[in-house]
Amino acid sequence: MIVLFTDFGLSGPYTGQMKAVLAAQAPGVAVIDLFADAPAFDPQLSAYLLAAYSAGFPTGTVFLCVVDPGVGTVRRPLVADAGGHAFVGPDNGLFELVLRRDAGARVRAIDWRPERLSDTFHGRDLFAPVAARLATGQAVESTPLSLGAVAKPEWPDDLPRVVYVDVYGNAMTGIRASSLPASAALRVGGAEVRHARTFGAVPEGSTFWYGNSNGLVEIAVNRGRADRLPGVSVGAAVLVA
Repeated sequence: MIVLFTDFGLSGPYTGQMKAVLAAQAPGVAVIDLFADAPAFDPQLSAYLLAAYSAGFPTGTVFLCVVDPGVGTVRRPLVADAGGHAFVGPDNGLFELVLRRDAGARVRAIDWRPERLSDTFHGRDLFAPVAARLATGQAVESTPLSLGAVAKPEWPDDLPRVVYVDVYGNAMTGIRASSLPASAALRVGGAEVRHARTFGAVPEGSTFWYGNSNGLVEIAVNRGRADRLPGVSVGAAVLVA
């Protein structure tokens, strides 16, 4: 399957144009919309989401990843092979966490270029055709790179910031739940937040943190919205006590 991870949303033409390329060049391959609303223009926050949510997909899945504020500049297009998956997208740190968490990870620069390559939509013109080729077993002209040759930001293993707010208003962080004891208290927007295992373990309207189904620390309000609390929004700092 091909899994889409982008920051340009479902409204407007962009996702449809990418899917049209995939339908034409990888007919019969399932295309999954994972995130169309990854943190806009922010490869760092997006990297922690990608690492957490890619882990649950079958071996051989191709991830088409477009969080690319540097599109059209000298940043390279990459294929990263990590965790049994192939990740196609820009060399801007987006793949840093998936590469870091797999000791056998490999990366290569995409040398292939289409006849038509716009300056500002590599998702449609370059990354989607490469993803289609990988998903259908075709070769892609590429050059192996050392991991040290790609963008390697000095980001922490666990990021104490809000990286995503879901449709319910729950605030996901870049912290893996396995890295925190249940006794840990979080502070975000001036409020202290304690742990609970499930929503039903706290009274209605109570704020708590828990380990979500994909392994990230998430701040929630039982039958409410955490993103309505002061200071809780994408990018907000989270302090761990």
